[in-house]
Amino acid sequence: MEDTIDYTLDLFSDPDLWGNESFSFNASAANTSFVPVMPPVINKSVNLILIIVLTITMVSMGCTMEVAKIKDHILKPKGVLIAVISQYGVMPLTAFCLAKVFQLTEIPAVIVLICGCCPGGTLSNILALAMQGDMNLSIVMTSCSTLLALGMMPLLLYIYSQGYANLQDLVPYMDIMKSLVMILVPCGIGILLNYYRPQYSKIITRSGIIMLLLAVVVVCALVTVGVGGSILNVLAPRLMAVSSLMPLIGYSFGYIISSLFRLAQKERRTVAMETGCQNVQLCVTILKLAFPQELIGPLFLFPFVFGVMQIIEAVVLIVLFRSHQYFTRNKKETYKPTETEEKPEKSSDVAV
Repeated sequence: MEDTIDYTLDLFSDPDLWGNESFSFNASAANTSFVPVMPPVINKSVNLILIIVLTITMVSMGCTMEVAKIKDHILKPKGVLIAVISQYGVMPLTAFCLAKVFQLTEIPAVIVLICGCCPGGTLSNILALAMQGDMNLSIVMTSCSTLLALGMMPLLLYIYSQGYANLQDLVPYMDIMKSLVMILVPCGIGILLNYYRPQYSKIITRSGIIMLLLAVVVVCALVTVGVGGSILNVLAPRLMAVSSLMPLIGYSFGYIISSLFRLAQKERRTVAMETGCQNVQLCVTILKLAFPQELIGPLFLFPFVFGVMQIIEAVVLIVLFRSHQYFTRNKKETYKPTETEEKPEKSSDVAV
């Protein structure tokens, strides 16, 4: 274990990691023994809250999935297939390329890759609704990408980790698989509840959203107290650049790919939102459960930064779309009265 700790300390104190920035670990000059980034009590509390909230969130997400609608899209799978290819093709490749372009070392690179390989979350459904997308496709795409994550996440991580010399040994495949199984079971329970007891689905879904919002506040408060100034390490310029570019590239390529396959406009907007929007709470939970604290440090907070950026960029896109829609509608409305005025004149001429 000492070798791991020594390697970790060297990794986070390396000035080449972020350029001139460096990680400030609480280790004395005389003794290289590791002092946790967060106190054990706060760390355990954050882990427990993340597990509970993610379980409730996945149950509530399962309650939005209807077996009949899933079956319809399976029988006509064109939209879902394109959406899944965009989700698991664009985002992992984007994460890998950005990690290479910004020359991230092993630990930050694997965290960015895990974030890129995550499926779409419930937030993507809300964003698709705001973009007036195809909600059936959005929900089915979230369902399929979540279920496929059990096989796709480890596979994609294995493929892309080959691009780094030491990354294969740092990816905890079994722990990620355990986390995914633990997460997919509540989702399955939600689907069954919605099928057999649909009257409770809306209550569970609303409760899940409220719990998620409260948990975000509580976790942020605990992490701020526990991590302190180390949280600034996650806001290093290279990671900020990666977290800004990833969702924007996902939104753009999701729309472009669905346009190439000639999907309807509503479906294109849906695929765009689903591609660029990752399941942040899933990513945070995997990072907290699968990696030891002495190895990952405060970097488990990266998905939060990514989540904020994907929301900001999605809101900008929604505002642009709504503005375009508003001005287009106004043009049509100003054009219609001239048509209605011409019609009575023609009818009167005929009468004469």
